Amino acid sequence: MAWLCLRNDDYKNNQMVIITGPNQDVAIKLIKRVKGLFEPLVKFDSKETVLELNGCSIEAYPSNHIDAFRSLTNPKFILIDEGDFFRKNEQDDVRHVAERYIAKSDPFIVMVSTPNAPNGLFQKIEQEPFDTCIYKKLFLDYTYGLDKIYTKAEIEKAKASPSFEREYCLKYAGLIGNVFSQASVELCQKIEYNPSQINPNAKKSIGIDPEFGPSNFAIVVTQFVDGKIQGIFAEEYERDDADFNVMINRVWEIKQRCGHVTNIYVDAANPEIWQALKREFSEPFNEQYITDQKAECKKYNLYLEDRMFVVPVPFSIEGAKMLQHIKWLLEEKEEDGSSLIAIHPSFEKLLTSLRTAIANEYKLQKDDTSYNDILDAFRLLLQFYKRSKD
Repeated sequence: MAWLCLRNDDYKNNQMVIITGPNQDVAIKLIKRVKGLFEPLVKFDSKETVLELNGCSIEAYPSNHIDAFRSLTNPKFILIDEGDFFRKNEQDDVRHVAERYIAKSDPFIVMVSTPNAPNGLFQKIEQEPFDTCIYKKLFLDYTYGLDKIYTKAEIEKAKASPSFEREYCLKYAGLIGNVFSQASVELCQKIEYNPSQINPNAKKSIGIDPEFGPSNFAIVVTQFVDGKIQGIFAEEYERDDADFNVMINRVWEIKQRCGHVTNIYVDAANPEIWQALKREFSEPFNEQYITDQKAECKKYNLYLEDRMFVVPVPFSIEGAKMLQHIKWLLEEKEEDGSSLIAIHPSFEKLLTSLRTAIANEYKLQKDDTSYNDILDAFRLLLQFYKRSKD
């Protein structure tokens, strides 16, 4: 997949810039490979990240150190390599710095990358209208290289990899995570059920991860039917659509549609939301009352959800345990070829969040996990499903 900003064609006495990932060694190795094409016929005296050739200077920069890239005199060709894998806080910055040269030196700007996570640099450009986007968009999936750079047999073999859709089919699926086994994510999709068929008598739980900073507002709902935790609703709402009152009404509508709901679990870090929901469902919402209830439940080894309908859950305390709990629920029956959790294939965001979940000692790395808000809502509601004590 490549984006090309087609502009000038004069390279003499000018600069070519290559932006690599956030690693100085990558930039050094890239320039070393180019120099290797001409050695020993040509001797290069420039530093490791610079190549002087036929009056043109080629320089490579890692994406996390582009300060020098901001002050070039006359760049004529800017190549952003694997830009969809740059850190999220670097993606926009690299693009902005590259495009600021359009009015200064009128360069070619070329971005080339395998798709990575949803809502990243490449998907944003892809969604820009063709008539206003400054880039020409080329989509090159595996079919363009079939019987050229790989055979049909090699492609059939590659299809067994969980990363095939991303590596070969231009799907924004993100990197494979290290929390849940890919087999368990596949198994939970094989349980046949209809997510629109809501059992009015089944126990249900709702998880809500309200927007905070750059995050989205996520809602996930499950019901317990035939010994399985069935996903029946899973959605994220962009910040522009996540108006406070609209979201409170949305939760009310979902609760009414589901019939009996046992508990609603909400991120405790956003009291504005959980207090509003408690008011909506006629529950005490005083923070001291909540604190006292938590203390008493801890003292007598009781479940807080038995004492209240809307349950605030602090991620700072419970986050790691919640991630471990999802892992147990997903993988407990894996050896039997089954799963305690059923997720319909139509819930693509939730499934992608599970596939790409990356954690360090069970602390979720949100920048590396696709749709992390929907995963947070999911691990909140799964607090309802307890392990047997025997």
